Order: sequence, then C-alpha cells, then structure tokens
Amino acid sequence: MKQMILAAALAAALPLSAQKKADITLLPEQAKVEIPKEIYGQFAEHLGTCIYGGLWVGEQSSIPNTNGSRNDVLQALKELKVPVLRWPGGCFADEYHWMDGIGPKENRPRMVNNNWGGTVEDNSFGTHEFLNLCEMLGCEPYVSMNVGSGTVQETAQWVEYITAEDGPMAKLRKANGREKPWRVKYIGVGNESWGCGGSMRPEYYADLYRRYQTYCRNYNGNRLFKIASGSGEYDTHWTETMMKQAGGQMDGLSLHYYTVAGWSGSKGSATQFDEADYYWAMGKCLDIENCIKTHVAIMDKYDARKRVALMVDEWGTWWDEEPGTVRGHLYQQNTMRDAFVAALSLNVFHKYTDRVKMANIAQVANVLQSMILTKEDKMVLTPSYYVFQMYAVHQGATYLPLELTCDSRTVRARMGRDGDTRTLPLVSASASRSKDGKVHISLANVDLETSETLTVDLGSLKLKEVSGTMLTSSKIEDKNTFEQPDAVKPVPFKGAKISKGKLTVKLPAKSIVVLELV
Repeated sequence: MKQMILAAALAAALPLSAQKKADITLLPEQAKVEIPKEIYGQFAEHLGTCIYGGLWVGEQSSIPNTNGSRNDVLQALKELKVPVLRWPGGCFADEYHWMDGIGPKENRPRMVNNNWGGTVEDNSFGTHEFLNLCEMLGCEPYVSMNVGSGTVQETAQWVEYITAEDGPMAKLRKANGREKPWRVKYIGVGNESWGCGGSMRPEYYADLYRRYQTYCRNYNGNRLFKIASGSGEYDTHWTETMMKQAGGQMDGLSLHYYTVAGWSGSKGSATQFDEADYYWAMGKCLDIENCIKTHVAIMDKYDARKRVALMVDEWGTWWDEEPGTVRGHLYQQNTMRDAFVAALSLNVFHKYTDRVKMANIAQVANVLQSMILTKEDKMVLTPSYYVFQMYAVHQGATYLPLELTCDSRTVRARMGRDGDTRTLPLVSASASRSKDGKVHISLANVDLETSETLTVDLGSLKLKEVSGTMLTSSKIEDKNTFEQPDAVKPVPFKGAKISKGKLTVKLPAKSIVVLELV
C-alpha cells in the first residue's frame, strides 16, 4: 500500500506528457462478494417530463405505446437490463397520495406538483401503471411512501392494496382491474426527511420511521425490504442517530450524493464547460468513495454483521437546466463528462458491495443525468445510457479485487475556488467474473490529452482471449441530440492483447472501455 501511495505521489510531480503508464493486479483469490444487480438501478420521479412524455404517453397517444407506456423507451430500458426502478420520488413522494392515482382515469383528481415547477398532473400514471411497467421491464419495483404529508393509515393501506390477496384494499384493487397482487420487495419509508420530506430532525424521524415501518406488513409471502431515509452526503449525525435508534427496524438506509457545484446560484452548464470544470467533476464524483466509507464506518459500529444495507438511491450529475426549458423541470443535456461520472461512480460502488446493495441514478428520462431524452415522438440515448449498457456485464457477477497504480493530477476541489484542491487518479478500474467464467474489466482514462498503457497482471486466472467495447469522442463536450442521435456511441475496441499471463491495454485519452476475457 505504501508503495502504491509513493508511486502515485511521484507520478503527480511528473509533467503530464510523461504520465503514460498504469499497472493493475487482479486478486481473484480475494473474490468473495457478488455485485448486486440493483447497483444498476434507475429512478423515475414525477418531475418535469420524466414520467409524462418520457415513460408515459397514455393509451390514446399517437406515439406507439403498450398500455400507455411508450414502446421506444420500453425497448431501450429492456436492453439496459434495468434491475430496479424507484418511484414516485424523490421530493414528490412526500406529497403524493396514492388513492388519487387509482381507478378510472377520468375520475382521478388533478394535482399541482409543488416541488417541481408547479406543473398540473392528471394522475393518469399511478400505482397500476407503474407496477405494470415494472412487470413489462422485468424489474423490481421500489415504492417510496409518503411520510412527510401522509399518514400511517395511508401507508399501511397502500402496502395492503399492492400485495394482499384478500381484504378491503385487495377488494378495491380487484375492482380496479388487478386480480392478483403484485410482488413488491423494496419500500422506502419517506425521502430526504431532513429536507423536502418534512424538514425533520433525525431523532424525530427515527421514531417516526419506527412507527411507519410497523404498519408496512408482509402479506401472502411477500417480504418487504424496508429502507429508511438517510443522509445527504456527509450528514454523519443523521446516520449515527438512525443506526442507534432504528437500526434494528430497517433493512436499508439511503444515501444521496450528487456531483453538483452547490445548492445556491448557478450549478454550471451541462454542455459549456472548460477543462478545469471537467476535472473538478471527476474529483467530486470520486469523493463519493470517501462519503461511503464515512457512513459505512458508522454503520459498522452498530451493525458489525452488515445486516443493514446502504442504498445510494439518488446519485449523478446536477447542472443548470437547459436554456429555454421549463424552470423546475431539471432538464439537462448529457455529455461525455456525464458518462465519465457514471463510469467512475459505478467502479466505486463495486468496491463496497458488502454494504452497498443498491444505487439508483437520477433519473431515467429527461431529468438530471438521464439515460434517455424524448421530444414528442423522438428518443435519444445519452452517453450515460451507453455506460450502463456496457457495464451491465457486471450485474450479478463476483467482484474481483484489484490493485491499481496510476498517475494523478491536482484538481480544484470546489467550483470557482482555485485554492482548494484534491488529487485525482487518472485511471479508474473495476473487474468481475460472471457465472460462466468470463472476466470483465471496466476501465476509464479521465485524462483529456494523454493515452495510457495499462499492464494488467491476471494472477491465477488462465485467460487467453480478449475483446472489448469503447465509448469516446473527439471532444469531452460531445453529446447526442435529436438532430444527431449517434454522435457518441460505443465502438469495438481492439487495443488489448494477452501474452504470458499479462494483459496490455492501449487506453486512449478520455475513453471508457469494457473488456471481456475468456
């Protein structure tokens, strides 16, 4: 470890033109933990056009759809192998009253989305529509309950409506056209209860959580995985209080972390940024590792057996809204910079899957770091979508620990403040072995100018062939638009070879590569 640190420190002192090599050693004998597929979870909030226009157009729409869900988005998400989808929020969840979203659509009351732009919604997308969408996608639903403005009775009845075979709520569900209950595993008991979910103190929320979760009952063999509202970034007091006062009543504790410049004033443009802005974003997104380690250390104090999972159920980039779009709808474009945030973050999550069991990028369509952009009948896949597509090979695979020695550079730690710095490794890597014995290595060279030659010691792994896929572009600001939907797209990668138990990779500047070894 000391040698690795020394090498990194020495490399940081060298001119960038000399920084061209990195070494990786795979440690297959230390492989013990499976990467939960839920690490690749998605998030769909009633926010802007994420639901209405993104996922949902309604049965009467001229846009091709299946029971109201648009077919092009459905197909794209199926190809992404989405494992879990969180809904209805987010901040929206704590103002959502589920009974407004069931029954004949013409009878459903309209509501004002006070959190996100004051948009009036018709509640045509509700419980049935969401859970039916999850069935079509073959993914687990993750339903967030209303604790902020709801009641214990409302929460208890919603769980009963969704999962019970018999009883008054099951009778109501059947009257609304669903005979059999749905299988729902993940239940969120409130969202950001320290903020938009009620502005609560952790001591108060801990007691409230204990009360609400008591009435989230298991019906007919459906076992709920109950997730408590957790910290935003480094609020360690919140985590300490929750683990101390309610750790025995929860299955998971959430954590929210955004690559964002700040919560007041401009967050910066999604598409117009300079080199310093880019490297700041890389450092900020990688700081999620320190954030996870900080909360895991607290959780370990109260739960040494790691029974309670850490759920990073909101993460991603947050830039200013695109000029000309509706204020409060959080519509932002998605460039290669966002793709790197996705790749680096996923590589970090893999390292901590003994505690981190789910992550949900914000959000699936048209909001923040989205997978998909839609405009009327058009659809665009973003660079972040392609990272998730390339990385899908890690879902459910065994994590292979590795040692990485690479060059680094000093970058600004805060947007707009040059005196505050952090050290940024120029290469990020992760590896896994699938059940069929294939090894996959995901690599990211964040350097904008310099290629890297990686030497990978495969250890005891007897591998002979390598193939790969690469995501890169001529400029880090490149993006996919409705006019040019394929400007950024994966291509075959030919820059890797295996010889005498060593893998050599010629990794171009600003590239993301996933290798398959057999």
